Amino acid sequence: MRNYHRSNGGYRHNRYNNNSRRSRYKPNAISVDKLVAKAVDSEPMNMFVDDFEYSQFDITKILKRNAYEKGYSHPTKIQYKAIPEILSGRDILGIATTGSGKTAAFLIPMINKIVKDRNSRCLIVVPTRELAMQIQDEFRQLSRNTGINSVLIMGGNSMRTQISILRRNPEFIICTPGRLKDLTERREINLSTINNVILDEVDRMLDMGFINDIKFIIDGLKKERQSLFFSATMNNKSEQIANTLLHNPIRIEIERQEPGRNVDQDVIRLERDQNKFDVLKNLLGKEEVKKVLVFTATKRGADNLCKKLEECKIYVEALHGNKKQSQRSRIIDRFKKGSIDVLIATDVASRGLDVNNISHVINYDMPQSYEDYIHRIGRTGRAGKKGFALTFV
Repeated sequence: MRNYHRSNGGYRHNRYNNNSRRSRYKPNAISVDKLVAKAVDSEPMNMFVDDFEYSQFDITKILKRNAYEKGYSHPTKIQYKAIPEILSGRDILGIATTGSGKTAAFLIPMINKIVKDRNSRCLIVVPTRELAMQIQDEFRQLSRNTGINSVLIMGGNSMRTQISILRRNPEFIICTPGRLKDLTERREINLSTINNVILDEVDRMLDMGFINDIKFIIDGLKKERQSLFFSATMNNKSEQIANTLLHNPIRIEIERQEPGRNVDQDVIRLERDQNKFDVLKNLLGKEEVKKVLVFTATKRGADNLCKKLEECKIYVEALHGNKKQSQRSRIIDRFKKGSIDVLIATDVASRGLDVNNISHVINYDMPQSYEDYIHRIGRTGRAGKKGFALTFV
């Protein structure tokens, strides 16, 4: 295979080639220097507590068995610290990123609590549909044979079906803020009956503009409740929400890895006579480029790029907000299983998409901001593995 030409810390590019869409898309200026960095060579951080086993937690036998069958033997650090405190009824303020094991850290003790008290109800609020579905999948595995049920409340799926399941009074409601607020205003959900609430990835919810929805939800909750709050970062808005939600919480903070620490980052500059699509196609043909997430600025751009790559016999799908939820679920599942090699996506995939072993993130279109860039490249270089990010500039 041909090697792409590297020069002066990047790849040669005339940004105003014939494929430029500058008349329709004008990203905010991001310094190119911030898009070039070497991964830090270091030993992967051990996220597990090796001298403690799940059998030592004070949880039911069925939960221990489900955890072992899922492959859990030793807890992660946040599980080790959080599970006993949640079991004791304490409120939790958890500072931890995706990949730290926090989903099981709150699901296991909450399932255990409801096994012992079937009158309890638990609400889990997350920023994205993809994360809600991941939590639902893990809940089903961990709650197997307990008789505890859940409902997934989010846009893109039938509201009528969700209302039908809600009327069966499931013990767990897993939701995104907007659809939860809609159903609460329709009086299909009575928040004052819920005595356990979990807000996960609060910083992302605030970034996505959900602060008023979150305040609405908190105001409607039962005053006597156990509350768990998880966020990767804490700023003034996060603290405001935490202070409203939590009562005398235990703070649990897990050592956080710097964004992009495990990611080799570089830019692609095209020669004056090169075609942007052709360079991308050649990149995707390289042996080391195995599972790839390509970001575009627009939904139409994602669809057009997908069609052109399909014509080149590349196994590819497009993911964006115009897709039905059933389509998005199917596409993500195919990408996880390796049925497709390349996923073309808008920034809908930059937050909440948790897929193992993505080798490369390619920014075919520049992100709108450096923060968006960090979220994009965070899809690779996960779980201690090295990843690669390339950006057309």
